[in-house]
Amino acid sequence: MRHKFGQRKLNRTSEHRKALFKNMLNSLIRYEQLTTTLPKAKELKPIVDKAITLGKKNTLQSKKNLFAELQSKASVDKLSKILSQRYEKRKGGYVRVIKAGFRYGDDAPMAVIELVDRDIQAKKIDVKKKTAESPKEESKTAETKKKIKPKK
Repeated sequence: MRHKFGQRKLNRTSEHRKALFKNMLNSLIRYEQLTTTLPKAKELKPIVDKAITLGKKNTLQSKKNLFAELQSKASVDKLSKILSQRYEKRKGGYVRVIKAGFRYGDDAPMAVIELVDRDIQAKKIDVKKKTAESPKEESKTAETKKKIKPKK
């Protein structure tokens, strides 16, 4: 029996597990939604709740503790400024886990973990907008067209 064994090992060493959850926590704070396996999502949920609760205190010590855990100034700023105001009246349950079927390759159960009342635009932070070719690229394509002469 596995009495008093707190969390899943996920077939990783403790250092790997800590790094995995730190990266997932940073990504969840940044994008406010993640798709991962169901056991990882279930293990991440209490970690996120504790981080947001710590961010709601908004003291210097809580910010230092968050930075020690996250090691990302942007994530700490977002937690202490944006998310703490969003969840000011909520006493817990900042995250939801939604089952999302099974992965094609190995049939692993997948889940979407997202912040409650999330900002939908946060998912598009790193997506670059498609723009017309820059003038530099246009001149390069024009030069290559001049160099290639059709055979008669």
